[in-house]
Amino acid sequence: MNLAGKVVLITGASSGIGAAAALKFSQLGASLALSGRKVDNLNEVAKQCTGLAPFVVAGDITKEADTERILKATIEKYGKLDVLVNNAGIIETGTIETTSLEQFDRVMNTNIRSVYHLTMLAVPHLIKSQGNVVNVSSVNGIRSFPGVLAYNISKISVDQFTRCVALELAAKGVRVNCVNPGVTVTNLHKRGGMDEQTYAKFLEHSKNTHAMGRPGQASEVADAIVFLASDASSFITGASLPVDGGRHAMCPR
Repeated sequence: MNLAGKVVLITGASSGIGAAAALKFSQLGASLALSGRKVDNLNEVAKQCTGLAPFVVAGDITKEADTERILKATIEKYGKLDVLVNNAGIIETGTIETTSLEQFDRVMNTNIRSVYHLTMLAVPHLIKSQGNVVNVSSVNGIRSFPGVLAYNISKISVDQFTRCVALELAAKGVRVNCVNPGVTVTNLHKRGGMDEQTYAKFLEHSKNTHAMGRPGQASEVADAIVFLASDASSFITGASLPVDGGRHAMCPR
């Protein structure tokens, strides 16, 4: 999986799965554009990358002008785009009784509307390069869980978006896939409101909710992203790849 000469744009690259993916892509020789809201964190990730120094372009992908600027700056820097990794996402708790429309809009704008917008802008460049898209969904896009309603809806939307766009672009030589992580050790849930004690209990409970008896690591999801982005998966498109220790296959007993 040599990615030398490939230009990869990663959103949400300042931490977690996005940061882990940046490190993996850099190890394989890719030229990187790293996007996220926190420029200091992006610069720190960039320092950890090997090979060519990544191009850091901060911005908030829920703002249309920022999304347009991120892609434009990437093309101006490298002259092309080979891989788009739509990783940025948020989670918020709430049920149909407690999730406000403001919450719903916030989650949907980040997790699917921004993915739609950036992909739409990137497609002409990906057609030229015969490139591909890897979206970061969730096991919540495959299975249903109570208590995170807006998040669930946003992630199943990512899976359907992946399949539909894969069919639309297959004849033009562009592949589109997604990964579906289970519980992964990142700061996602803490940003979503979990305190340290609750998060520790959540990770401990994951030993029972994942067939392999543990939560995943960001590097394990990054390995799957890199695989789908590489020529090693040249005949795969429209796929939702669980990276969840078997959680998607489990049923309550």
